[in-house]
Amino acid sequence: MKITEIIWKEKYAEKLEALHQVSTDEAEEIICGTIFFSKMEKGRVKGEDVYRARGQTEDGRLLVVYFILKKRRNAALPISAREMDDKERRRYKRE
Repeated sequence: MKITEIIWKEKYAEKLEALHQVSTDEAEEIICGTIFFSKMEKGRVKGEDVYRARGQTEDGRLLVVYFILKKRRNAALPISAREMDDKERRRYKRE
């Protein structure tokens, strides 16, 4: 899957910063730098399922970003992002 566009809604961007101290630039870095995405759940709208991207930022932060994939546009709408927990870190480092 190739993401060609990132769509930001203000309420999600603010949530990332306020709740999880993840910037929009960091979230985009993870989405654009990830080769393998995990489908997390089927979306309410056909063609808009929820996916997870995991990765490490240039600054060394290990993050998980959840986004809605808009298949028709190859676009990602980030809805949440956070630091990986210990279990996720161990699994990520093994991959």
